Amino acid sequence: MKITAIFGSPRKTGNSSTIANRFLDTARDLGAETRLFTLNDMDFKGCQGCGACKSKVDHCVLEDDLAEVLQSIHQADVLVLASSVYFGDISGQLKSCFDRTYSFFNADFSCRLKRGKKSVFILAQGHPDENAFADIHSRYERWLSMFGFSQNHLIRAVGVREIGDVRNRKDVLQQAESIARSLVA
Repeated sequence: MKITAIFGSPRKTGNSSTIANRFLDTARDLGAETRLFTLNDMDFKGCQGCGACKSKVDHCVLEDDLAEVLQSIHQADVLVLASSVYFGDISGQLKSCFDRTYSFFNADFSCRLKRGKKSVFILAQGHPDENAFADIHSRYERWLSMFGFSQNHLIRAVGVREIGDVRNRKDVLQQAESIARSLVA
């Protein structure tokens, strides 16, 4: 099993990264092959709206660090998207990356990805109210479903503002391990 993980937080040891690393460690222990991309360390642009991926080629034409990430998603069985919640949404880094997945669609919005992939969406927010920003996953899950992802899991930690706060959330870390076991087993 191949897993591609994309870390959207600018904090390498932040809460969303800690949860994602627990997932990845468990998956690797079970024999999964993992690739990790930390967007904040990469040089890339958001979608330019050029339309070349619909009219000239079957992939994004931008030649930057994100090209390898997009190719890795094509090859993966599982996609892990991890982000802190900033201003009620995923980080700007992850949003710019996600916008580039527009290149996965043909002009008629049929998808170029192999159907049946699985996703794990990891969100960590400082705001302690579970109702706040509860719509983030559903917005992106809509697109993942259009891409043909057959299972979309959410791991969400609320009230984890400071780096390391999530280490005290055994329930969230256990959920990460449990989902990894269910997907890799």
